Amino acid sequence: MDALDTAKLSPREDAAGDRRDRLFAAMDTVNAILLGKSPQVQLAFGCLLARGHLLIEDLPGVGKTTLAHALATVLGADYQRIQFTSDLMPADILGVSVYRRDQEAFEFHPGPIFADVVLADEVNRATPKTQSALLEAMAEGQVTIEGRTQALPDPFFVIATQNPLDLVGTYPLPDSQLDRFLLSISLGFPDPEVERELLLSEDRSSVLARTQAVLSPEDVRALQADCARVHASDALLSYLQALLAETRNSRWFEVGLSPRAGLALLRCARAHAFLEGRDFVAPEDIKAVFPGLARHRMTVSHGMEASVEDQVAGLLRQVAVP
Repeated sequence: MDALDTAKLSPREDAAGDRRDRLFAAMDTVNAILLGKSPQVQLAFGCLLARGHLLIEDLPGVGKTTLAHALATVLGADYQRIQFTSDLMPADILGVSVYRRDQEAFEFHPGPIFADVVLADEVNRATPKTQSALLEAMAEGQVTIEGRTQALPDPFFVIATQNPLDLVGTYPLPDSQLDRFLLSISLGFPDPEVERELLLSEDRSSVLARTQAVLSPEDVRALQADCARVHASDALLSYLQALLAETRNSRWFEVGLSPRAGLALLRCARAHAFLEGRDFVAPEDIKAVFPGLARHRMTVSHGMEASVEDQVAGLLRQVAVP
């Protein structure tokens, strides 16, 4: 773009372009910390921009906590980590009211849930009662404590990590809790070349310690609004509906995706298109986010030996692209 074209930009367009540049700079910063995981980093940012929450299911030590901490750092956000254990109680997450004798009144002490970015580490190690403390917060951006409703920060982004269920001492997340997560991803082991770079470079915690914020919470709110304005054509919506209808065919899954999941899919696709630099949603955007949206919501039909990931891939091949 030459100087003349730049001069024609309105202040609003210029501000939007500056926000987008800083967004991509933030993604580059996270990619420099979490090496070799660019697709997962893009999905994590897309989840945030789509006003969702992220579930990471993987083995310990592959970078789940590093990703959460890096995201909070580049966003300039208030960050809290909650280590979920079998003895964790809902009040440990939400907060408690403490009686002040000098004031003869109760004073509320907010818990770690009152942060912009919350890492629920090993969320499936806590009991279902404790897990349920996140339900209202993730769905409505508020919590009700002792009959009083307390608003949570905006933006509010929960990143939960989950160990595979075959590990000892884990409790499966109920469907109602899983549905609160917009996307589910897995980081996996690094490629040999990336792992060699990790072995030779400095510790990731040292890199994080000197990482500076690139965006602000105000930028995030504006970017979320920008994503919501990304255009989805009638043909694109028909393709999305065809995918939803196919998931409800029992030859693929026990239960298909709900209308709420369909709305979530559209939000994710808009965010992905925005991160790809487009102002319209393409079928490739839906294909890119569909596995992450479906993998934790779906159960393979009884008697099928294929995995959820295999079934999702087959379904995407089956439905014609407009």
